[in-house]
Amino acid sequence: MSNFIFVLDTNKKPLTPCKPSMARKLLTAGKAAIFRRFPFTIILKKAVTATVKSIALKLDPGSKTTGIALLQGEKVIFGAELTHRGQAIKASLESRRSLRRGRRNRHTRYRQARFFNRTRKKGWLAPSLQHRVETTLTWVDKLRRLAPIGLIVQELVRFDLQQLENPEISGIEYQQGELQGYEVRQYLLDKWNRKCAYCNTENLPLQVEHIHPKAKGGSNRISNLCLACEKCNLKKGTQNIEQFLAKKPDILKHIIAQAKRPLKDAAAVNSTRWALGVAELEYE
Repeated sequence: MSNFIFVLDTNKKPLTPCKPSMARKLLTAGKAAIFRRFPFTIILKKAVTATVKSIALKLDPGSKTTGIALLQGEKVIFGAELTHRGQAIKASLESRRSLRRGRRNRHTRYRQARFFNRTRKKGWLAPSLQHRVETTLTWVDKLRRLAPIGLIVQELVRFDLQQLENPEISGIEYQQGELQGYEVRQYLLDKWNRKCAYCNTENLPLQVEHIHPKAKGGSNRISNLCLACEKCNLKKGTQNIEQFLAKKPDILKHIIAQAKRPLKDAAAVNSTRWALGVAELEYE
């Protein structure tokens, strides 16, 4: 399905979008000109006084992409997928933070730290999440100027993070925690797939290992535990994991991610589900 073409009259009043073939005829006949390349829009050379049929704008939010669709009745006349830059923004902020810390450590010119002078206003979102909201609203505003949109509908999805990990969870199990009915060792065997976290060896006796050494303040929390074979456990000793795996950055990254196992995508959608709705109400 090809997208319809947006149409404006000479006063930039949004009209009902037309098929590409009709837009081609209007352009060839000299009755319209190209107003915008993306999304492709034409502008007529005369004013139109007739009433136009309103269109519904539907949003399907996601963590990495947001679906956008314009509906005329039950027919989709325009569809697009908006890709978010959340991870790129996070990486840029982390790079900036490391550069500033480096300047402080080298005692070169740097901006004074302002950690204790900052306050977060109500409804604050991380920059990577705020970007999702603002980019989506930018496109909503842009489409409202190009099409006669009379209704905006957003899917208010909400993910159950516990059920994503355990589809069978119900009732009081929500209050019992992820280790209810498990021995810690059995839980770790399931979590780490019965393999050594450091060398990926299986079918060997495995020992419970503290990722951050207990001798250096590491806790017994499940997020600080993994499984290791005797050889790797003795070799690591009381070293920090960053030091032990300094030459194996891929394994280090995997272990840290597996230990925390965050549900980032679901959390991102849950965090911003109401921000878009509140902002859209301001348009009314």
